[in-house]
Amino acid sequence: MTADLLRSAWTRLGSVRSTWWCTAVYVVVAAGAGWLAAAGTTSSTRADVAVAVALTGFGFGQLVLVVLGVLAVSAEFGTGSAVAALVAVPRRTAWLAATTAVVAAWAALLTAVLAVACAVAARVLVAVPGGVSLTDPAVLRTLGLQVAGAVLVTVLAVGLGALLRSTAGGVGLGMALVFVLPPVCALAGGRWGTAASQALPALRAGEDAFLAAATPWPVGLAVMAAWALTAWGLGALLLERRDV
Repeated sequence: MTADLLRSAWTRLGSVRSTWWCTAVYVVVAAGAGWLAAAGTTSSTRADVAVAVALTGFGFGQLVLVVLGVLAVSAEFGTGSAVAALVAVPRRTAWLAATTAVVAAWAALLTAVLAVACAVAARVLVAVPGGVSLTDPAVLRTLGLQVAGAVLVTVLAVGLGALLRSTAGGVGLGMALVFVLPPVCALAGGRWGTAASQALPALRAGEDAFLAAATPWPVGLAVMAAWALTAWGLGALLLERRDV
């Protein structure tokens, strides 16, 4: 993967209106809901808990990253521009890797900025003994986990876009995996329902699973990473073997 590939991927991403619409919606949902959540919380016992409350908006906001990641690939095939791109880059996996790197980097940058904005909301609006310090290791861990979760959701979405080559199919399957099935399985209850919810790539808000059965954050991120890498790997494999 070269600088030229990355530059080309960024040009393609930045030249379509859907990228900027997704960006705008992500900012409004994540930051807006975060500030509202912080405003509705009068006090907290710990700084990282206050910040986690302010990150609630990411539970819904990350659905936009599913759309962004799928569109980054499926739109190329839908318009036929993928043909020219893959003729110029015979190594299709390199093309997909460059696209993934650019979209994931954009998601990481946006999430990092928005997460800090939400932490500022917690600092300003929530009463915490000793206050909320943005250099507190527990706070930094919560913010870092939010960025990591957003990147993995984006990689999963790109993989689904390459696997299905359909915007509707990729977005539908992605939202089912991260947002619909985890809470449905958790509500079903019982041993198998809980296990199924924990085995799915549920969205995360800070350290916690969003509307799904609770898992420690290392387990939750590992599950999301496994799903993301599997989807991406299958997408890359089929991209190499299919006709354009």
